[in-house]
Amino acid sequence: MNTQLNIRPARPEETCLILEFIKKLAVYEKCANEVVADEVTLYHSLFVEHSAEVVFAEEDGEVIGFALFFHNFSTFVGRKGLYLEDLFILPEKRGKGYGKALLKYLARLAVERHCGRMEWICLDWNQPALEVYRSIGAIPMNEWTVQRLDEAALKRFAEKK
Repeated sequence: MNTQLNIRPARPEETCLILEFIKKLAVYEKCANEVVADEVTLYHSLFVEHSAEVVFAEEDGEVIGFALFFHNFSTFVGRKGLYLEDLFILPEKRGKGYGKALLKYLARLAVERHCGRMEWICLDWNQPALEVYRSIGAIPMNEWTVQRLDEAALKRFAEKK
């Protein structure tokens, strides 16, 4: 049986499914306890404010993966970029090229939208993903480290005198 992969934008009524995939990704990344998003917040952020976008990968009509992305801006390039926040394929569907197909879909979208670059981060222990990224020509930004203020630290710093 030939399988058919389809990639399409998520619809507002699929917010519950988006949250399910976020939780599955968090389990894979060993940080399930960090997910505080809920359907209401996601719906508002994605479909009212349009802060980010989600696409689903479907195999023969069944959703088997997702990608969540948004636009950032590069001062050096002088144009927006596409920032891939999350990409996840169900474990039993990996190894079929679906992750690479999602990346290609996003790369084409970035080109259509005149983005200067596409970026994402990857956990250093995620060797299968790193191999895919190298195979498509992605280069590691070894000189850079990710910095973060979580919500509590952000509030403390913002209120500090």
